[in-house]
Parts: sequence; structure tokens; C-alpha cells
Amino acid sequence: MRPWACIPLGLLAFIPLAAPAQLPLHQAAPSVQSFTVLEGLYADPDYESLIKLLQRAKLIPTLSKLNGTTFFAPTNDAIKRHSSSNALWERALDDSASGIPDNLQLRLRQELFYHLLNYTLPIIPTEQTPQEHKTLLYPRDTTEPPTQEPPPYPPWMPIPNGTLGSEPQRLRLSYRDDAVRVGVDASGRDGVKVIKDPVEAVNGLLLGIDEVLEMPPDLATVISRHPQLSYFSRILTPEMARFLNETPTLTLFLPVDDAWQALPSWERVYLESEFASDDLKLILNMHAIVPNEVRWSDSFTKESVKLPTIHGRELEIVPVEENKVKVSDAELVERDVYASNGVLHTVSSLLIPEGAIKHTPEKYLLGLNCTEFVSLIHSVNLTYLINDAESQYTILAPRDDVLKLFGHHELPHRGSEELKRVLQYHFIPGKWLPKKLEDGMLIETALKEPGLGGDPQVMAIEVTDEGKKKDQSKAIRFAGAGVMGEQVEINNTVIYFVSRPLVPPADVMETALPNLDLSTFVAGIFSTNLAETLKSTPKTTLLMPPNPAFERLGLLVSNYLVSSSSKADLERVIRHHAVVGVEYADALVNGSQRTFGTLEGSDLHVERRGSNRTVYLTPSGGWADMQSELLPLNMLTQTGVIHQVSDIMIPRSVHLTVGKLMKAAKGTTMTTMMVKAGLGWILNGTAPPEGSHWAEMGLKGAGWTLLCPTDDAFKKVNLTDLYANEDRLRAIVAQHLIPVPSKPSSPSTGSASLAVIDALVNNRPLPLDDSATYSTLQSTASAYGDVIVRVLDGAEGGTVIGIKGARGRDGAQDWARVIAWGRSTTGDGSGGVVQIDRLLVPYTPSWYVEYGGPVAVGVGGVVVIILFFLGVRWVWRRDTTEATYEPIGGFGHDDSEDS
Repeated sequence: MRPWACIPLGLLAFIPLAAPAQLPLHQAAPSVQSFTVLEGLYADPDYESLIKLLQRAKLIPTLSKLNGTTFFAPTNDAIKRHSSSNALWERALDDSASGIPDNLQLRLRQELFYHLLNYTLPIIPTEQTPQEHKTLLYPRDTTEPPTQEPPPYPPWMPIPNGTLGSEPQRLRLSYRDDAVRVGVDASGRDGVKVIKDPVEAVNGLLLGIDEVLEMPPDLATVISRHPQLSYFSRILTPEMARFLNETPTLTLFLPVDDAWQALPSWERVYLESEFASDDLKLILNMHAIVPNEVRWSDSFTKESVKLPTIHGRELEIVPVEENKVKVSDAELVERDVYASNGVLHTVSSLLIPEGAIKHTPEKYLLGLNCTEFVSLIHSVNLTYLINDAESQYTILAPRDDVLKLFGHHELPHRGSEELKRVLQYHFIPGKWLPKKLEDGMLIETALKEPGLGGDPQVMAIEVTDEGKKKDQSKAIRFAGAGVMGEQVEINNTVIYFVSRPLVPPADVMETALPNLDLSTFVAGIFSTNLAETLKSTPKTTLLMPPNPAFERLGLLVSNYLVSSSSKADLERVIRHHAVVGVEYADALVNGSQRTFGTLEGSDLHVERRGSNRTVYLTPSGGWADMQSELLPLNMLTQTGVIHQVSDIMIPRSVHLTVGKLMKAAKGTTMTTMMVKAGLGWILNGTAPPEGSHWAEMGLKGAGWTLLCPTDDAFKKVNLTDLYANEDRLRAIVAQHLIPVPSKPSSPSTGSASLAVIDALVNNRPLPLDDSATYSTLQSTASAYGDVIVRVLDGAEGGTVIGIKGARGRDGAQDWARVIAWGRSTTGDGSGGVVQIDRLLVPYTPSWYVEYGGPVAVGVGGVVVIILFFLGVRWVWRRDTTEATYEPIGGFGHDDSEDS
């Protein structure tokens, strides 16, 4: 029995589709042969390859059972060309190849079914306007193995309910360039050419074609190949592609490339970025009809319809005139682009209602060439800063070229907490336009700093005119970074493009280290091991004195503070410069608070003077006449701020005694001499012991200035003999002790009290003006106890101090050069130590110096008196002799006697 002798009952379902086979053809009817389509294929050697494929696909019985069909049969040459690029067809044609797996047979059958209509072509086209026909192809997924269930009817017949639902795939025919074209698009373009005369068989029509018909691929592939959907194809995400590949019965209305070009350039850049996936999915859902059935154009070209989208809104499709259709606010450009799992229509514009997609700062940043900046924000989960269209932020964004220039090695690692901190510093809450920015102002950022107790970190703003005209924008710098170009104002957001990534304030030590003017104070912090304390103590304002401030203290005070033996006192001093709380310049200058607590425990007092409100700080201790001027710098740190002060401030917990200053003066020997002389109480600033010789003299413990020779000054002194002679020891020590307050005098200035000493001028314990004279403790016991100051001129210069009135063969021993000084804080702070280079030995004149003068004066006086009287006598006698004469007439009786 021949395989086509029997017609199964299941074929009755195709009777309605076979009816058109009885309609006449427009062009000359082909000769009606007395054989079937299958026999026609066997009879023509040009279809040998096709017969082999039908056999491999087990479609010979199927083809013989069709009672009315149109077969677009590819010739041998067409199949040969196709198999060269199609492994399945190549394998099916290979006689030596083993059997084809079931799923590949299914794929081969589907490709062949696309060449078959279930009816005889009623009219062969004679014009370019395409005809649309339904094939025997019901597309389905061929990547999975077929089910083990037998087909619903033998032989292998097409099974409905595939990826197009109950509908088969469609095929267009047209007439162009003197030939019938098969598989053309909606405009009659492309397609394969019918190259053989039609052959009408008893059960259908046979048309030979020059190429194999390609089944329409899935929608994602269709989009990627469509010339007017190149932009949508470029922004298609993998997730969207899977959706387009796997969703059956899908109908799309996609905008052409020109529609996307109508968007602002920044928005297109955003859509092309890796961060637009959510919005792209939203856009796709607005252009995709709910997939319950495929909506070809013949379902909406005659009357208006409303089609619900996956997004939820409806697309209103209205035919407006012949061959023109409106899709909501767009025009239908191309209809019915076939796909294996649906159909695609193109429209002239995006079908997105206004406000459906929020224009967030992220989208603007991406569109403004800040892609890397956005990528870094995503890596630390700070997207809430750029995804809220309602919040107001000023964003300081470095462009991609800036970040590329600085390189990733200058930024913390992606995803790190440090990077998160850096990025938060680029966001300023609020909308800060240039007109609101002022030079020197501090603005709070989005960075919540633990070192500030969770308060926002601030940023310094610099605004300069740079000589520009009023109508030109000012030069603005944020945290030292310049602004490149004009700012962009978009809704609630202002974006400034900065010249470098901003770095939030570092810890207090890292901030202070680069400033060489503060190096001495910074070194002191490290020497006391306070660095970690200051770095970790939250909400602290550090007042740092410059290096010259240590010189202004007096060399001995500064030497003492930085010595290894005084770390406790130095630590107290440093803590007294650390104010509890964050006090920026504006609060210190314009505020009303007058006292500020410190980490040391005592307060600093603030005084504001003059119209410019210059701030002076008074420490809790030190010297009553010393203040430090505030130089507000607003050097921001992780834990607060750093300001500069003109001078070091000594707290009341630090007592700078004479003894401490003598250590700095390298006066160990002198210290020992004072103790052995019973004057050790002066070293500590205490009162003399009760009942002692010094107490009976009414001396006090404070108010002494010691002229302290260095240890080198005693190299030629026999200390053993000196210590054995207590009276001489006391005299030497007393010669070096100046009680204060005293009244120094000079020829030009008269007397002046130490109470008016300017503590800010090198902090001297007493004025060292030329010819200034001071009484010492030795002055009560010796006429040569006073000391006098001389300021030397010439190349050597300097200041010397010596015993007043001392003279002798070796007068140099009575003078010493002043090396340094330091002021004590004990008592009223009027004493201290003056370091000298030699020992001042009390002056004792020789006997001829002491008594020679009076004796010489006495002897000279006697001689003068004697000479005076001798001269008087001589003068008298001379005058007497010259005045004698003889009277006229003789001498009286004498003459008579002679007579």
C-alpha cells in the first residue's frame, strides 16, 4: 500500500484551510498534473537534497497526507548553500552520519514546515504589496528533548499551542523585479526568489525557490538584526534578552532609533550605563502587551482597541486613515515583524507617560560623564544619595577623566568603609548655588563622623573674584578642590564638577604634620605619647602654638618642657591646649561664651577686643600678664578642628619652679650649692624653714631670680674646699640671688617695677636693659653685692651681667655672659633663672683699694692744710716787710739816745 493511500481522521481539521485551494490563480494557471506534490518532488532531480531532508525529518508520510498544500521548495543549490552554514542541515544530508536526535529532528521538521502552507496558494502575487499567509510552522522550543508522549495523530503533523499560542507562523509573498518573492517584510522587500515554474499537483502547488527560508528567530534576535532598533538592541540587558527569548505570545511596540535620539544626551548615556537596568525593564514593560495572545496588525487596523501592557497602563491603538495607525501618542512605523515567540511593531516615539520614570541625580551623573563616580557609589551601597529625586543635595562630582588621571591607587579600595567615608564627603545636604556660597564658610556634608560624635563633618569653602566682572561667575573651591566649568542645576540637585576627588579631614596628627610651623608642638605630642589620645578623643578643638612661641617662653622654659624629665608637665600643657568640644572660628570670634574647658581639667578664658573682635586666650596658670592671641585657621580633623595661637599657655597644674628651670640651665652644681647653703627652699618656691637664719631675715620662697652658672663654669673651682667653707659658699650663692620685686634703675629710665614686664617679649624674669642695676642677697652683707647689666655693641654683641663696682687685676671674673633665661610661675611669677657662662665670685677689694683712698685723702688733706697755712704766713710776712718805713724826724727817744 502507498503511504498516501490513507487519510487519517485528524486531517479533517485542515479541511477549512484547504478550501482556498479551489480558488483560481491570477496569472496563467500552471498545468495540472496527475501526480501529487510528493511525486512532483521525486520527479524533479533539482529536489534530490530536499527529498533527503524530508526523509531524515520523517515528513514523507506527512507530505503525502496533505490534501491541499503549497510547498516552497528550495532547490539543490539553495540547500547546498544553506547547509554550508547550518550544521543541522549538513548533518542531515550526510549519508555517513548517524541518526539525528529527536530534538534536532524536531528542529529540522520545524524549518521544513516553514516552507509549507496548509492550503493551495489561491493567487500568485503580481505586485509588491505583500500577501500574508499562515504556514504549517507552530514554533516551539527545540532546545529541550521532546516529550515521550506519542504525537496526537500519525504521521508527524504540526502541533498547535507553541510559542505563538494556537497560531502558526506567518509568511509574506510579493512580486518584485519580475519575480515572485517569498518571505518578504511588510514593505515587500527582501525575501527569496521563486525560480521554477509553478507546478500544480492534485493535492497542492509546488514552487521552487533559490534559497532556504529562514524561520523567524526569537524577539531578542529579531531586535538585534532590525536596522531601526539598533539603539534598543545596544541598551538591552541580559535579563531583558532572556525575557524576550523565553516569553511566548509576546507583542511589542518598540520605538525606532530616531525616537531615542529625541531624548537628552545625558539620558541616553544613562540608559547605556550598567546602572539603568531597572528603568530599562520598566521601559520594556511599558512597550510590551500582556502575553496572552499574539497581536498581529490585522487585529487592530480596522477598529480601535486598547491593549494592556505588562507595566499596567493601556496602549490605545487607533486607525486614523488608510494604512496609518496611532499607538497612544506615537505613529505605527512598521507592523508585523515576525518572531518565533511573538510579533514586533515599531513606533515613532517612546510610549512613556510623563513622570513615569523619575529623573534621579544618578541618571544625570551618568549622563554627565561621571560613570566611574556612580560606580564607586554603588560599590559602597550609597545609592540612596543619588536615587531620590525629591531630596535636595549639592553633589561634588569628579568626572571620569579626573578619576582616571588620579588613578584608583589614590582612592580607597572599592566597597571599603574608607571609600564610603570619602564618597559621603562629596555630598552636601541642601541646594547650594554659587550665590549662597561665601569665602571662609563651613558647610555640613553627608559624612557623619564618629569622631564628631556622629555629627556631620564640615567642608571649607573658598570663593574668590579673581578680578572677574560682576556678570561672570566666581571661582569656587570645595575643600581645596577647584570647580571645573559651570555647575548643573537639575530639579532639587546642584552638581559641581571638581578638579580632584575630595579627601575628608584626616586625624589631628596627620593634619598637623605637614605644617612645619607647628613641628615643635607636634614633636612634643609624640614625645608624651598623647598622639593616640588626641586622635581618638571625639569632639576636640586643638590650639597649636607655632615654633617661635617656644622661644617667646624663654629658652629655659621651652628646654625644660621638651626635656625627657618633664613629660608629665608637658602633657598637662598640651592637654590645656585641647578644648573640649568642636569650636570653629566663627563660634570663637563671634560667640558669647567666655570660658572653655580643656582636657587638662582647667578652663581657658576668652576675651574679644576691638571692632574686629580679636580673640585673646588666658590660661588657668602660668603668668598673670600673659595672654595668647587666637589665629583661627579652621584646620578640620576627624575629631574636630585645629586653630593656631600665638603663645604657649601654661595651666595651673604646671609649676615652673626655679629648681626645674635650673635643670634646663644645666645648673646641677649650682643646685647642690644652694642646698648646701641652706637655700634649697628657693628651688621649690616654698617658704624658708621656720627658725632658720633666712626666715629670721623675713625672706619668702617666691620672687627670686637666680643667676645660674652652667656646670662648665665650675671646672676650675675646687668644690671640696668651697663646700667646706660654709660662709664663702653662702656668699657666692647670695651673690647670684636677686630678690624680686625690686626696683632696677638705669640712667635713662629711672626705676621700673617688674609688674609691667611684657611677658610676650621673650618672657624674661627681669629686664635686661643696659645699665640696669639689681640688688642681690649679698647686697645686705657687702657694698659690692649689687649686679649691673651691660648690653654690648659690636661684632660680639650680647648681654653681660657683673658685680657693680668690682675692679681689680682680673676684672673679667666679675662679669658673665647671659646665655638664656626662664621665668618661674611660682608666687606672682616674677622670678626665674638667668643662665650665665661663669661664676660670679663676691668681690672683696684689697687693703690698699679699701683703705688707700681714705688714707690718701686724709694725708692729702693735711698736706693741703699745712701748705695753706704756710702760704698764708709767707704772704703775711711778705706784706709786713714791704709795709715798713722811717718817720720824718727820726724815731723819737731812740734818736736821742744815739745822740
